[in-house]
Amino acid sequence: MLTRLLRTYLRPYSRQIVILVVLLVAQTVGNLYLPNLNADIINNGVVEGHLHYILSTGEVMLVLTLLVGVCAVIAVYWASRVAMGAGADIREAVFTRVQSFSARDMNHFGTASLITRNTNDIQQIQLFLQMALTMMVIAPIMCVGGIILAIHEGAQLSTLLLVAVPVMGAFIGLVMVRVIPQFRSMQIKIDRINQVLREQITGVRVIRAFLRNRSEADRFATANAELTDTALRVNRIFALALPVMMVILNLSSVAVVWFGGRLVSEGSMPIGNLTAFLTYILQILLSVMMAVMVAILLPRAAASAERVKQVLDTVPEVSDPPIPISPTAMTGLVKFEQVTFAYPGSERPVLDDLSFTLEPGKTSAIIGGTGSGKTTLLNLIPRFFDATTGHVMVNNVDVRSQEQEVLWSSIGFVPQAAYLFSGTVESNIRFARPDATDAQLWRALEIAQARDFVAAMPGGLDAPIDQGGTNVSGGQRQRLAIARALVKEPRVYLFDDCFSALDAATDARLRAALKAGTQDASVVIVAQRVSTIMHADRIIVLDDGRVVGMGTHAELLTSCDPYREIVVSQLGEGVAT
Repeated sequence: MLTRLLRTYLRPYSRQIVILVVLLVAQTVGNLYLPNLNADIINNGVVEGHLHYILSTGEVMLVLTLLVGVCAVIAVYWASRVAMGAGADIREAVFTRVQSFSARDMNHFGTASLITRNTNDIQQIQLFLQMALTMMVIAPIMCVGGIILAIHEGAQLSTLLLVAVPVMGAFIGLVMVRVIPQFRSMQIKIDRINQVLREQITGVRVIRAFLRNRSEADRFATANAELTDTALRVNRIFALALPVMMVILNLSSVAVVWFGGRLVSEGSMPIGNLTAFLTYILQILLSVMMAVMVAILLPRAAASAERVKQVLDTVPEVSDPPIPISPTAMTGLVKFEQVTFAYPGSERPVLDDLSFTLEPGKTSAIIGGTGSGKTTLLNLIPRFFDATTGHVMVNNVDVRSQEQEVLWSSIGFVPQAAYLFSGTVESNIRFARPDATDAQLWRALEIAQARDFVAAMPGGLDAPIDQGGTNVSGGQRQRLAIARALVKEPRVYLFDDCFSALDAATDARLRAALKAGTQDASVVIVAQRVSTIMHADRIIVLDDGRVVGMGTHAELLTSCDPYREIVVSQLGEGVAT
């Protein structure tokens, strides 16, 4: 999985990788040639007493060392550029794919997991790539080259390699087998701790109100302890790995000196060759240790790549059609034709056989009891979900036949939870229409009954807004969200119970201004309060996912018992009569 991911996202950096490999090869060859020059200085200079040879060869070694250093610095620079660039590309690809997910796709992964995959998991891949681009190129060249040159310097001692290298390789393989499952488990537990922390931060008021601080602290402590235990198990394995590798390295060096010293004393091996052989043996084992350092990162990077690939390979449930059909005119007309919607695996549909038309220039309201399917119905219009059967038509074209951006361009949507982004009042309202003028912003604020409190805020349009709009009240947050939809001037307005935090007087003024400011558009209001929708041109009553009444407030009072029950429960028997 990691190989497939890197093959895809390293392709744009092939030229940089070629340059990097050339630099690393030059660096490694230089490092391998230095012990040979050192052996020549000892054999031909020190032993023979030739000072000129020592100085001239030393100059060559000095120049070669400087060149190796320059190659190493440039190689690290290019490796960093490639690793960070590929990581940024993967992060952008994950973000783009998540942006295309439907609500059901988002629920499949979970918000906490998606955040972890786009941050921690990609960081693990970047770290591995940074190390692999340098060490994984150097290690095999140094290992193979070191073996060849070691045999050339002292064939009699080369049998030591047949013991040291396989032992080290077997130990690395054992570490990999033990560590990979632990890293997979660790990433899942990071997801869990992110989920718990996110819930506790966003729900801190509820936690305090119900005196659940201790139980939530225990829940976090449990998730934290599980992650800590897994991390400790991994670190214990690695804590054992490095000493074992050093023991193998040092024992190999002792064996080389022991047996090589005997060969030197017998006169069958020059002292310079023994020094070079010892250096090559160290280079060979160090190259294996470099491979181990990469191998330490590989299991976690592989587990992270698998998680990232799951996101990238997910085909969004809602996607653009292969051959999209664009509306001939943005009329704002919305039609439901025998629409049924059911969640996968559910026993019964949420919406059942809905057929009606939402006409431009008129306000249509949807009301019903809790769980009757009001929000689900509204979400079918911008295609947040696809109807199981039937057709949802916007601008006389099935929403499944349109490009999503074309569909969304004609819709202004205000959800139940009015969400504001960190920034200013202006940046939040201009979010729907970046080219809107200040006059258009103030007009939208005026219709949304937000002009007065925005004008009173320090800075007016430049007044700061915290993430989620936590520094304004619920009613102000709803009015700013409504203004954001109004400044877009779409052909279809969808208001999903977004008047709930407004007092009756503000609600009435907003509805009156809204009717005057959206005369040519289709306005759809989902509401719980009868007072919000009783003056709508048409009211659609939902009960258990089916349309049980349709008409004006006066008509429904006499013809629809469920609607009458809602009116009586909220306004009293006198209003219903």
